[in-house]
Amino acid sequence: MAVQGSLFDHSERRDLGRGAWIEMRSAWVDDADTLFAELITAVPWRAERRTMYDRVLDVRRLVSFCDLAAGPPPHPAITRLRRRLNDIYAGELGEPFTTAGFCLYRDGSDSVAWHGDTIGRGGSDDTMVAVASLGATRVFAMRPAGGGTSLRLPQNHGDLLVMGGSCQRTWEHAVPKTSAPTGPRISIQFRVRGVR
Repeated sequence: MAVQGSLFDHSERRDLGRGAWIEMRSAWVDDADTLFAELITAVPWRAERRTMYDRVLDVRRLVSFCDLAAGPPPHPAITRLRRRLNDIYAGELGEPFTTAGFCLYRDGSDSVAWHGDTIGRGGSDDTMVAVASLGATRVFAMRPAGGGTSLRLPQNHGDLLVMGGSCQRTWEHAVPKTSAPTGPRISIQFRVRGVR
């Protein structure tokens, strides 16, 4: 059993330069099939509209947000995942993860454009954002802020991707559309207070 456990705990940290790094952990979410099925109905999904390019457009995914310090999450597994993340990263980060954002990509036409998460007042310039992925494999793309050669990282069912250091300032990330047939995907983004 110890050998099997080590296979599923595999992690790899990659230095991106200028203080940014990412860490990938394969098959990190326990019982990912059950959690995916339960989150589809447990999360209070909503559609959003945003002003982009002088127009108000539909956001091409469903979203939800939970302040874990203010109330319980929509599913008890979120508390367990947060505790695991804090056990691994809170010492290095210097503070705990306190929020969980949820995105439901219903099919390949749902996406999110290039962006870096916003660090609000009181937030450190260096931070971490941990993204757990459930469901269909989708590409998580990253590129240096302002453009440059991009990374295309497939996020598989149950994987965890952590963006750390200066990553939100010096890199952008996106989930691009795909014309390939694909099923739904849920991403859970754990963040510290002041990052959104």
